[in-house]
This record gives sequence, structure tokens and C-alpha cells, in this order.
Amino acid sequence: MMSILLATYNWPKALKLCLESLGTQNDLDFEIIIADDGSNNETKEVIDGIKENFPVAITHLWQEDQGFRKTRILNQAIAAARGDYLVFLDGDCIVQPDFITRHRELAQAGHLVTGSRVLLNQALTTSLLAWPHWSFARFASKLFSYRLSGGINKYWPLKIKLGNGSWRDYDQFVWRRIKGCNMACWKTDALAIQGFDETMTGWGHEDADFVFRLQHNKIIRKSGAWATEVFHLFHRIHDQSNAAENARRVREKILAKAL
Repeated sequence: MMSILLATYNWPKALKLCLESLGTQNDLDFEIIIADDGSNNETKEVIDGIKENFPVAITHLWQEDQGFRKTRILNQAIAAARGDYLVFLDGDCIVQPDFITRHRELAQAGHLVTGSRVLLNQALTTSLLAWPHWSFARFASKLFSYRLSGGINKYWPLKIKLGNGSWRDYDQFVWRRIKGCNMACWKTDALAIQGFDETMTGWGHEDADFVFRLQHNKIIRKSGAWATEVFHLFHRIHDQSNAAENARRVREKILAKAL
């Protein structure tokens, strides 16, 4: 079984669409662990309203809002996961019906996967958030027009899906295309590096740090592009005041391991 570790913070409308998209997967052999970094009660109400008739189990983990502490709540989610394979997803992302299927195809011992995303602009995001329920068929029927209007920044990776292969493997650590909103690894591998570095607080680069430490621990990084694309809803940039310091700390770790 897989465990979807779904990070969220105070955007219940987006979380509702995300959960609804997970509820329409063509492979339902997974659970959802919601890693809630201190959202208010409106988020809990959305989760409680959905989970009653949801096709897979949903567990809601919550911690007090003391600033951006995503690493801490994600580590709690890793510990709580019953699945042996973990897929990390953010609550501002909507998934395609084959999201679980594609991640399962790419799951391989000794590997982690860094997935891909399609960015949605503000107008399309506003439109989707007004839908009463998520419908992939409705969305997919207008993919080409969304691309022409700039509503989405990619088209072909949504139409052409590529399978597994060694061509997906990275030879070494690179910063590019690491997205904490869509990545996956085995639970035993995450536990072997003690999960995310909880001393990294504030937005930025906790995902790169996680991937680097997995790779340093002999886990091979694999690209999930042209297979696992998620739809990333538009939102204002988070407070990036800690990003430079977090990046410095990751570079420091990389340098120390190279010596």
C-alpha cells in the first residue's frame, strides 16, 4: 500500500479539490495522511465532511501554528504512515486520475522520485476554486484552450505519458526540478535519514535537503516528468525570509559530504 502525505495550511478550498481528485483515482490502494501545519477549524470541517464517504482512509494530523514548520509535521506523517511507499503532495495541487498508478509504476527499490507539476495561472485557479466539485473530464476537455490562453504552462506532458526506464535516473545531485509538492520514496529510506531536518524552519529548500540526504545515502533520484504531473494552483509567494539561510545550510551539507 502507498501513503499519500498531504501537506496543507489554511487553504481549505484548494484542499477540497485536491482530496476530491485523490478520491477519483483509478488505483485506490492507498491511504492519505494530512500533514496540517496549524490550519484553523475551517480546514478540519472540510476534511471531516469529505472523509465520511471517501473511498480510502484519511488521517488528519495537526500541530499548533507556530510559523512554517512543515518539516516537523511531515515527520509525524512519515511515522504515522502505514504504507511502505510514501508520496509527498501539497494541498494546493490537484492530481490526474492516474497519479497513483504512475507513481506505482516508477516505484523501485533503491530509488526516489521527484515528480513534475503544471502551473495554473490566477484566472484559471479562481475559476476552479468556484467549481462545486472537481471533475477531471471537465478540465481535460479544455486543456488545449487552457494552454493557448496561458491558463496552464504545459500541454504535451498531460497528453503523452512515458514509462519507467534508466533514462529517468540522475547521475548526481542537482537542485533543479525538486518539488516537495510531488515526490516519493520508500518509508524505510526516509526513516534511515531520520526524515526531514526539523531545524529547517520557514519556507524554502527543505525538500532539496531531504533529496540530497537520500542521494548521499545511496538512493538514486529518478525523474517523474511525463508521468506524474500535478496541477499546481496559483497563489502568492510565501514569506521567503528564511529561504536564503536554508539554501546556505543545504550547500554547507553538500560541501561537507564532498570533502
